[in-house]
Amino acid sequence: MLNVFKDYSSSLNDLLAEYNWENVYKLAKALRLAWANRKRVFLCGNGGSAANAMHLANDLIYGVSPDNEDGIMAHTLSCNQSVITCLANDLSYEDIFSYQLSVLGDQGDILITLSGSGNSPNIIKAIHKAKDIKVKTFGIFGFSGGQALGLVDVAVHFPIDDMQISEDCQQIVGHMVMRWLKENPAYPKRN
Repeated sequence: MLNVFKDYSSSLNDLLAEYNWENVYKLAKALRLAWANRKRVFLCGNGGSAANAMHLANDLIYGVSPDNEDGIMAHTLSCNQSVITCLANDLSYEDIFSYQLSVLGDQGDILITLSGSGNSPNIIKAIHKAKDIKVKTFGIFGFSGGQALGLVDVAVHFPIDDMQISEDCQQIVGHMVMRWLKENPAYPKRN
């Protein structure tokens, strides 16, 4: 009866125990540089990955520097329902992230895409747009990494064919990066 819980936790533990964390460190360093240079960080995902993107944006805005009011300028492209429904209706669902990025993004900013499969057309289009406007691209993916794996500048890829564990890994990476940034802030603590 408890096999589902044991199997799930074993799969997650095995995946994390064997993972090479070098690209997570690259993500953390890039975020610190963006923070120091007052660049924006954009995040996007669909479904559970959209919720994880919102959580990570919260951690970047507040969690990295709760005492300073000097958090990272993070924005989740899946948050504004008015904008999303307008773009999906007037353009296409594939354009909901890329269009926002074309308006809000600037050279030197960062885009973090979160996707279980790495094949969502709106994620792929956002990565292409980011490259067009010289926004550095990162992705946190599961499964095979899909099309997005070969498109982003730096991929954090957990090769597991399980959507829930893929989404767990997005949160784990987000919390690891937040903790590293909190311990290595771009700004000194205010008195």
